[in-house]
Amino acid sequence: MPNYWLVKSEPFKYSWDDLVEEVEGTWDGVRNHSAKLNLRAMEVGDECFFYHSREGLEIVGICEVSVSGIMDPTDETGKWDAVKVKPKRKFDNFVTLKQIKAEPRLAECELVRLSRLSVAKIKPDEWKLICEMAEG
Repeated sequence: MPNYWLVKSEPFKYSWDDLVEEVEGTWDGVRNHSAKLNLRAMEVGDECFFYHSREGLEIVGICEVSVSGIMDPTDETGKWDAVKVKPKRKFDNFVTLKQIKAEPRLAECELVRLSRLSVAKIKPDEWKLICEMAEG
């Protein structure tokens, strides 16, 4: 059974459309120890919500981990991890942070509790609920 994650990016730096254009992107540049541990725990086949931060504040789609356990190519010290991801599905209905915060069953979601975390673990029941929200 795959694990579920949420990865955040500012769309003016790296957007869903950028990932689609690249076909496979490297999730790098993360410099937070909790997020690093999450990146390290990711496995090929795990699914991630792709969240646009700062602009939009919404989950726009699902990507899949295609390569795990790599060193961050932007890190000269060798201390930070990265993964490669491929786009899987763009949502027709984006799920906003406002919608997520308004849903009591998502109150413990890491996106809500640890709002500054750029790579967050998503529980299976949270994953299912957010996917249902995206279906409208």
